[in-house]
Amino acid sequence: MSLLEVKAVTKFFGGLRALYDISFCLGREEILGLIGPNGAGKTTLFNIIAGTFPPSSGSVMLDNQDITSKGARAICHCGISRTYQLVRPFSSLTVYENVLVGSYFGNKEKQKTRSVEDEGMELLALTGLLQKANTPAKNLTLVARKQLEIARALATHPKVLLLDEAISGLNPSETETVMSLIREIRSRGTTVFMIEHIMKAVMGLSDRILVLNFGELIAQGTPDQIAKNEAVIEAYLGTEANMQKVHPN
Repeated sequence: MSLLEVKAVTKFFGGLRALYDISFCLGREEILGLIGPNGAGKTTLFNIIAGTFPPSSGSVMLDNQDITSKGARAICHCGISRTYQLVRPFSSLTVYENVLVGSYFGNKEKQKTRSVEDEGMELLALTGLLQKANTPAKNLTLVARKQLEIARALATHPKVLLLDEAISGLNPSETETVMSLIREIRSRGTTVFMIEHIMKAVMGLSDRILVLNFGELIAQGTPDQIAKNEAVIEAYLGTEANMQKVHPN
């Protein structure tokens, strides 16, 4: 049974059609990749799923519950959390305090302060930030800010974690670090839906991949299927010869 189901979602901004008739399912503990050219509608789709704004038509179901009309706060409490392409931690707070913000916001049921604090430290350990717990967020490197963004989202206890370009901009070593973190997050039972432009990452992590172009879903399938899809190659990936460099058979 699917955990997340998007049904015939269309979104207009005035006369501009950003998404058209998007339908797909996300299975439990799956890593689903989302790729496409800039302006294809990827972040718009995330915004609809996370409740930033509603679709013009269509619906979003989480665990068989219709969450389409709920706002972002309610959807977070239902079990969907996200990161952002432009990472913006609370710069005046420490790394640890940033994670606590996620814990207190995301937990609709009251918890003992001690349990929230313990969990915050566990998330810092998971994301490789434990030694930076008391560091002001404004002093972090890019990779550490991305790790903090993930830790803060995980603190809300998501069933589905939406990652918006969590790897883009990192060097090869940092890329491997965050890829390992995403695998560990899935192994702990969290379902992951990720937008990514780094083909090595999206092909190496995803169980399945969706491809958007001009607001339409033009393909979905396994990484192997997507790498060989002629429509995807033409719209986004480039030549098959180039594609072999990031996803060899």
